[in-house]
Amino acid sequence: MQFEGYLFLDNIEEPGTNSLRISINRATISSKSEDVIFDKHTIYNVHPIEIDKTSQVINIEFDSYISYSVSDESFHFVNQEDEFIGNSVRLFTKSTYLDFVSNGTIAQDIYSYKELMHYQIVCLDHIIDIVSFDKPSILG
Repeated sequence: MQFEGYLFLDNIEEPGTNSLRISINRATISSKSEDVIFDKHTIYNVHPIEIDKTSQVINIEFDSYISYSVSDESFHFVNQEDEFIGNSVRLFTKSTYLDFVSNGTIAQDIYSYKELMHYQIVCLDHIIDIVSFDKPSILG
């Protein structure tokens, strides 16, 4: 799940009971620039980030999940004590969200022989956190 570059959330749905499908668009920096005006200030030569229409939509599917949440990236807090690998798609070995789900559910009581995994998909505009016992499958 090593994706580089920019991602946009396209869709998130539950195609079946307790399953999850997250559709992601890749994005690129536009070669065309524009000027952006804020109040009395102008920022010149801004290159917008746009969905790359030549790339296939990426579908990340979990057969089951314990919890997932979608946050506005503007309000996302990065805890310095969290530990993860990856950039646009992250796998956490330690996180406050994983602790929250572990302490707030009976998932590990029921499946004590399985390991909870915390995945995070960092998109422009959205941060998606998923806790699951299952590894996702990736299509696209």
